[in-house]
Amino acid sequence: MKRFLSLALVALVVASALICGCVPSEEHSIVIDQSRQPAIKFDSSAVLEYDSSADESEDESESENSQTPPIFENAEPLDPSSIPYFTGSPYCVINDNIPSFSQEELTVDSYEFYASLDSLGRCGITVASIGKDLMPTEERGNIGMVKPTGWHTVKYDFVDGKYLYNRCHLIGFQLTGENANTRNLITGTRYMNVQGMLPFENMVADYIKETGNHVAYRVTPIFNGNDLLALGVQMEAFSVEDEGDGICFNVFCYNVQPGVLIDYSSGESALDQSGIIENESDSGDKRLYVLNTNSKKFHYPDCSGAKSISEKNYAERTATREEIIEDGYDPCGICKP
Repeated sequence: MKRFLSLALVALVVASALICGCVPSEEHSIVIDQSRQPAIKFDSSAVLEYDSSADESEDESESENSQTPPIFENAEPLDPSSIPYFTGSPYCVINDNIPSFSQEELTVDSYEFYASLDSLGRCGITVASIGKDLMPTEERGNIGMVKPTGWHTVKYDFVDGKYLYNRCHLIGFQLTGENANTRNLITGTRYMNVQGMLPFENMVADYIKETGNHVAYRVTPIFNGNDLLALGVQMEAFSVEDEGDGICFNVFCYNVQPGVLIDYSSGESALDQSGIIENESDSGDKRLYVLNTNSKKFHYPDCSGAKSISEKNYAERTATREEIIEDGYDPCGICKP
């Protein structure tokens, strides 16, 4: 399409993998690892689709600005069979990082739309043309009363903030000011919320504030069968006035938490015991860590940073977190062990 002709392919070598993206500005760019395992096989019939009969009056918390976008029926949800395995990065690139907006959706008229909840109470596609006029002018309010499907209040000591799950806004509050809108909140891991989605939301918000331009923005939660917890979300964005020169991405953010096993059918979870010593009464909270003897960083074994350590600098050690730190190592900023 004509709007994509101006996009440049930027090649970066990170961890011996080819990194591709179509956001040219260094200030807004996000490094994305595309070196992946074969795709996970999911039930493609489970992808939520737009409900053209959505009744906005069903949800009083929905913004009065919400309206049906121009050509929303042309949106095609992500084919789950194309989703790569999670290998340690919070997100992966979809369709060479090119979003699938139609020309008619690339409008400078601001709008926002939140699909009706399905029969299981799950959120559907959210889409907007975000301008400064949609961005919040007040502080966020309480959303504790919202219980999205798959919600559980559970803590793990190694999770940032302790709580495994957050109430994740599909379209971030900082973009449209939607707070306790039940059509815009899903149960998401802290990892997906902060490591996966937030960097892209910040990038879009900063761009709009700096330029005053509009960004076409779509977030699609992907569910498998009747699962109550989403496998993740597809995030697409494209800056309208400059034809994608400022913002252009299409990524899938994984709804996972390193170190935790999740049952997506219910949202229940358990500690991943694969790296923890068992049947040793004196082991305390010892577990297996991967060390970079050069950078003096330590990682969980499934962390992408651990996988990129050269052989000469690679070491493994079973110990407590405190023992590793006492030996002069710092926790990895990706997996946050």
